[in-house]
Amino acid sequence: MNWQVVYDRKKFLKKRLPEMVSKTMELLIAEIEQCGPVRGNWPNYSKLPYNRHHCHIKKGRPTYVAVWEEIGENKVKLVEVVYVGTHEKALY
Repeated sequence: MNWQVVYDRKKFLKKRLPEMVSKTMELLIAEIEQCGPVRGNWPNYSKLPYNRHHCHIKKGRPTYVAVWEEIGENKVKLVEVVYVGTHEKALY
């Protein structure tokens, strides 16, 4: 079953992300849409409280992380990307 990924473009700040980070984030979103929010194959993936997940999308300095949250009920499966940015400002 496919998942729907929704995100606030202002929080995503795609224009401010380096091109490589942007492309990696697009790959992560495509993978979440196809396979669901549990992404154990991504670096430093972990499930967080309150149906949130996170992984690193670029290691090094600065490190970029993505944080996403499952929303909705069992029948409607939605995932919202809630943060993409440097590790220092992550929402977890």
